[in-house]
Amino acid sequence: MSGHSKFANIKHKKEKNDAAKGKMFTIIGKEIAIAVKEGGPDPNNNSKLRDVIAKAKANNMPNDTIDRGIKKAAGEGGNVNYEVITYEGYGPSGIAIIVETLTDNKNRTAANVKHAFTKGGGSIGTPGCVSYMFDKKGQIIVDKEEYEADPDEFMMLALDAGAEDFVEEDDAYTIFTAPDDFSTVREALEKEGVPIADADVKMIPQNYVDLTSEDDIKNLNRILDMLDDDDDVQDVFHNWNE
Repeated sequence: MSGHSKFANIKHKKEKNDAAKGKMFTIIGKEIAIAVKEGGPDPNNNSKLRDVIAKAKANNMPNDTIDRGIKKAAGEGGNVNYEVITYEGYGPSGIAIIVETLTDNKNRTAANVKHAFTKGGGSIGTPGCVSYMFDKKGQIIVDKEEYEADPDEFMMLALDAGAEDFVEEDDAYTIFTAPDDFSTVREALEKEGVPIADADVKMIPQNYVDLTSEDDIKNLNRILDMLDDDDDVQDVFHNWNE
């Protein structure tokens, strides 16, 4: 498993500005709605909702905002039907990009995602055209500044909880799990008092690609920035070695 750290990027996104926080809260609000619709409003009986609540707390979403989102999704306000649509395509120099969206208007979302790729000199491909280059994994990140632990003991704790891999970075620990084991491992770590900076099921690149052209880097950043600004976009995965 690659030890390529994305923690610095996650930290930067969280601290960037209020707009970034608002975007994250919008993303989590939609995920709450989907989780409640699929498994009900009680987190004790809905592991997916527990995962989203943990993600919300890691992103400093207030408890009353979380509660309002659950009640809204469970009540009459939860009538909006979000559709999960995944787009795959290529950025400059063949960089593989996967875009996960939650939308109530797939025509709008498709047009916006295509526009972002086009503006950066990329192109949308067919389903499956790049996803084979990624592995779907649960990823749990722990900030070393927030958690002092003996690395070997922490690794054994994670592996005993069911983790597949444990990577120590300069600034963080990254724990990988099978998608089906993600909730179990996250909850086991939380019970041990481990503060989690970020936890989600993600598409992890099998290999990373370097870009040397300034134009390619500029164009790829244009694609990523436009996708990041789109409220329908939940997550973006790519194999650029930033």
